[in-house]
Amino acid sequence: MVKSNVYLNFKGNCEEAFNFYKCVFDVEFEYISRFKDMPPMEEHPLAPEDAEKIMHVSIRLGDGTSIMGSDVGSKWEEYHQAGTNFHISLQTDSREETEKLFNALSEGGQVMMPLGDTFWGAYFGMFTDKFGIGWMVNYEQQQ
Repeated sequence: MVKSNVYLNFKGNCEEAFNFYKCVFDVEFEYISRFKDMPPMEEHPLAPEDAEKIMHVSIRLGDGTSIMGSDVGSKWEEYHQAGTNFHISLQTDSREETEKLFNALSEGGQVMMPLGDTFWGAYFGMFTDKFGIGWMVNYEQQQ
């Protein structure tokens, strides 16, 4: 079974936006972290101007769906455009399902982050499909 949520991207004001959403929906953050909280990665060094930006935040609404978001890191700012700054985030039940959906939906599109194991314990990938729609595919691996 696949579950979907909306994932919003911001150019430095994610925390401000989610504090607003938190008040409107009268909920607390389900999760919030900053780019500086990530473990260091040699292949993707953290730009100093990105340290305090939001890496991931989520709030859960009363119907069980989540609104999730992040600031774009400075190296991805060129891809950020108001009006297209969202992704459909798919939560899958297996690595196989993740690969199937990722490969099918990304065909003819642009892969921004190939499928791979992440430091947060998920098997994850991100792309824009051939119609310009942003997708994230995520499988929370059992530890």
